[in-house]
Amino acid sequence: MTSPLQQKIKINGPSVVTANRTRDGIVIWRTAHGWSGNISDAKVVSTADDARKLLSEAVADDLGAVGAYIAPVRVNGSVVTPGNLREEIRVKGTSFPLPLSA
Repeated sequence: MTSPLQQKIKINGPSVVTANRTRDGIVIWRTAHGWSGNISDAKVVSTADDARKLLSEAVADDLGAVGAYIAPVRVNGSVVTPGNLREEIRVKGTSFPLPLSA
């Protein structure tokens, strides 16, 4: 498998870096100073070079987070929201009600 840092990075608008926290698996976003469980705190980048730098910092923190990758977002003023269905599911949960477990 190719390292995220070795892949060609294409940015088509505002993007963030997301991953899962190692201790409990929750979705987290890279900020200017570390990680947050709130997408609104994420550092938003718009160039491939900025995304590569942010991703490099995230991957270096392999004790705090795993599976870091670049994800698209929408920005409306200071509000950051997921830019595709995958990220909406990671933020909000499933897109349909789950059956009750027995």
